[in-house]
Amino acid sequence: MTVPPAQAPAPDPAPPHDPRPDADATGPDDERELSREARAAQRELVAHTPGFILDGSAAVGGSLVGGAQHGVSGGTARDVFMGRTEIHHHGPSSPAAPASGRIPGTLLETLAAVFVDGPVFATALERLREERVLVISGAHATGRHAAALMLLHRLGVPAVHALATETSPAELGARLTAPGGHVLRDLPLSRNRPLRDTHLYAARDQLRKADGYLVVTVENSPFQLGTAPCAWVPPDPADVLRAHLTRLRGTDTEELLALSPVRDFLARGAHRPAEAAGFARVLAAYDGSADAVSRLADFGQAAVEQQCREWLGDPDTALRDKAFLVSLAVFDRAPYALAAELADRLFVHFQRLQHPEEPPDIPLFGPAADVRLDRARAAGELCDVETEWGPVPQLTAYFRKEGTPRVLLTEVWTGHPSTRPALVAWLRELARDGRPVVRTRAAAATALLARADLPSAVALLIDGWAVSKSFGPRVTAANALTLAQLLDAPAVLRLLTQWCTDTHWARRWTAIRAFGLLAPLRPGLAAPALGALAARARAGNSSAAEADNLIQSTALLLSVGVRRGEMLAELVRLLHHDTATVRALALDAFVRACDNAEEGALVEWYAEHGMYEADTARDLAALWRTALGDRAHTRGALDALHTWVHLAARRADTEHALRLLLPALVVTADDHKRLRHELHTLRAPDGGPRPPVADRLLDVLAHGGGALPTQPSRS
Repeated sequence: MTVPPAQAPAPDPAPPHDPRPDADATGPDDERELSREARAAQRELVAHTPGFILDGSAAVGGSLVGGAQHGVSGGTARDVFMGRTEIHHHGPSSPAAPASGRIPGTLLETLAAVFVDGPVFATALERLREERVLVISGAHATGRHAAALMLLHRLGVPAVHALATETSPAELGARLTAPGGHVLRDLPLSRNRPLRDTHLYAARDQLRKADGYLVVTVENSPFQLGTAPCAWVPPDPADVLRAHLTRLRGTDTEELLALSPVRDFLARGAHRPAEAAGFARVLAAYDGSADAVSRLADFGQAAVEQQCREWLGDPDTALRDKAFLVSLAVFDRAPYALAAELADRLFVHFQRLQHPEEPPDIPLFGPAADVRLDRARAAGELCDVETEWGPVPQLTAYFRKEGTPRVLLTEVWTGHPSTRPALVAWLRELARDGRPVVRTRAAAATALLARADLPSAVALLIDGWAVSKSFGPRVTAANALTLAQLLDAPAVLRLLTQWCTDTHWARRWTAIRAFGLLAPLRPGLAAPALGALAARARAGNSSAAEADNLIQSTALLLSVGVRRGEMLAELVRLLHHDTATVRALALDAFVRACDNAEEGALVEWYAEHGMYEADTARDLAALWRTALGDRAHTRGALDALHTWVHLAARRADTEHALRLLLPALVVTADDHKRLRHELHTLRAPDGGPRPPVADRLLDVLAHGGGALPTQPSRS
């Protein structure tokens, strides 16, 4: 399926009004509101960006190789995830279907040589010996089938027969006519096809007559009525690794297990038995070379890639289950309810794409959360999730193997391009969602897709958001480009630079905002980002809304991060620029950043860090002096100073910073008169009398000099 590239809208020389009333003709109060909105968008981005963006390059997690317990039973992709497609029988099985087949003894002996019992094996063996029929339940790829074979092998039966999976529970008794052992692997169960205790009673009667034993393996399922399954617990991965390594190498096993990459592998969570078996094969080939060490270190990432390919490529995995996988990748380490809810929305798009003639059918009820997560090699834990009302406990879901979200999203985008129309429609829906975490995750997922295929991601998603007349989609586009640059997606920086001078006002807006968001997260880009913003300011011909966006975006450079001193130095440099609009941009952005008392704001950072750095303190004082002395900015600067003084009434470190800063702002008699008047007439935020901190600062002005004092010690 070929998706045509998105057509760029015709240039629109004049931007429409911002979504807020009268945004193009803002007064001081409106400008303050615009600033808060920009900072709120920045906070959302930082708060909700997933780990697969901020953790840098793809993490190397443990292996995700499918199969049975020790890799010798030939597991397929369908054994690894979600089980086989349910098969409903409404009549007798076809007489041509084979009832069973004998498992070769050599296969059993090979498995016995490396099998590790695990914590419940002895109990299961005793139950099988007494009851003759045993049901083993558990998660996929935990070694249920290998355990079933070994239980029968340990009993010493003359032969082990594999029953056809199509055997229904009601047919068990009729299939158990041969003596020896029988194993029914991954019996599919459903509401219309449950496993009842009566089925097991009938099987037990027949087994006594034939002198046989039966082990049935099933997924954890609510459709076992009256049965008492044995809950399978896999063996320790270190024991599995040791058993396979002993068989493959025989000698120096303990020396190999002591290698650093091996210790790292075992420390990365609970590996499935087949993963440990696969790692043992790589470890057995270790010869001490640098290449061998690299293969051990890379084993986890290669296995993650293989697992994701199997998940998405398995034709027997239900479409709804694949939608859950993709959704969980987008919402990794977010509330499980979000991943499940939005997975069903994605399923609707998948269903319409694959079966347009059929209406989507989403079951209202399905497997429990722990079952669904275990199928996906994921886990859930109850965590406090931050909201605007404070922390709220929620079940948070995440893949057990680091790097899975990146690999999975990249694989579905590049390896299965026929899914793109559904993914694009889904991500567009997420970008319009009212929840900040959903919008941010949509941007993060799009950034990852841009890293894999930038032209398609821009054409199908980012550009459409960027040229929107609505504020929200443009923010999503800016977020996506910001995060794509953090992922080192190719050509993003060049795209942003070009868009800063694009003929379409909305692309310019998006690029300008992205630069403002990007620099604090990637400090090395601070100077280029500010250069691009200044270049746009120098070009002039901006509408009121676009000019305000330039100021907001530049102010964002001072709103996050510990290297804000470098940005202050860059703004001081712009004060000497030969273009008035560039100088005005520096002062507007500085005043906007100062007039903010939220957590992590410039004033807080300066009181905690910046005042102890001589160059930073000097640059901040220079910007304050210039803003206070510039007629176009005096009022705004004084209002920002009020913000700092009000915060100083609550924080001793802020008052200390102001006591050291104020003398450096007095160069002329007019400076002294202006500051004294403002402090003398200052009122509390609620209109009450002048706060005591203003009197203390008036004393500083009365006795202070006109030069910045020696920098204070942190002690």
